[in-house]
Amino acid sequence: MIIAGVEAGGTKFVCGVGTDEGEVLERVSFSTTLPDETIHQAVDCLVAMRNQYAWQSLGLASFGPIDLHRESPSYGYITSSPKLTWQQVNIVGLLEQALGTQVYFDTDVNAAALAEQRWGAAKVKESVVYITVGTGVGGGALVNGKLVHGILHPEMGHMPIRSMSNFQGICPFHKSCLEGLASGPAMQARWGVPAEELPPDHPAWQEEANHLAQGLVSIISILSPGIIVLGGGVMNQTHLLPLVRQAVQDLLNGYIAVPEITKHIDQYIVPAGLGSNAGLLGAMALTLI
Repeated sequence: MIIAGVEAGGTKFVCGVGTDEGEVLERVSFSTTLPDETIHQAVDCLVAMRNQYAWQSLGLASFGPIDLHRESPSYGYITSSPKLTWQQVNIVGLLEQALGTQVYFDTDVNAAALAEQRWGAAKVKESVVYITVGTGVGGGALVNGKLVHGILHPEMGHMPIRSMSNFQGICPFHKSCLEGLASGPAMQARWGVPAEELPPDHPAWQEEANHLAQGLVSIISILSPGIIVLGGGVMNQTHLLPLVRQAVQDLLNGYIAVPEITKHIDQYIVPAGLGSNAGLLGAMALTLI
């Protein structure tokens, strides 16, 4: 079966088509600008792909916060986003109206967690947490094979975190939350240069690892997932992941004394297996549940 997907990110949109076995056949990315312009561009891409591939269903993995409650009058909306021009945008309704098809919908990180569980680094695990560390920080979760929803959806990037310096963080809502301290823009604000320009031995990376580990320890303590997958542009710095694992062990201090933490943490906190396709494949996977 051929499936279409849209990964709606705060920085860029990715539209694509693939198979129900996780193969991406075509993808197109473009910058996220104003809602009307960006959604129109997405529709044009999807129409062209439908003409070529005859895709049968469409999934949308979106930045948020978003309203996932079907009984709500704002179902399908991006709501109180820090990206102000996108607040209260009915992204699902606009796509459904333009394309004449149902849109399967969830957060970009919940969708990425689903894709990693179906086709990637968390394959066959029943409980999975996926964290992306990039322009923002977000987390998605599956528990017993089902995506986690509640009054909203997981907003793991906004957990309060203790700053390891005098830097107060950049989140406009919370300052020193995980996103406010550990995102790519937060690192640039803290150190004055983009994260990718910092050498591996720079003290920024130990601080970053500690901030991320604080969040992971909270997630481990609350959800006890079977595996944690870390993705996003900041995690492309390969020297960071070992520092995060060590910091998690240090912060737990022997309290959760299970082999996954004490002996096999390199198999428990792992890099994303789907790379830059995690969000797009996640959007497609939403149509299969």
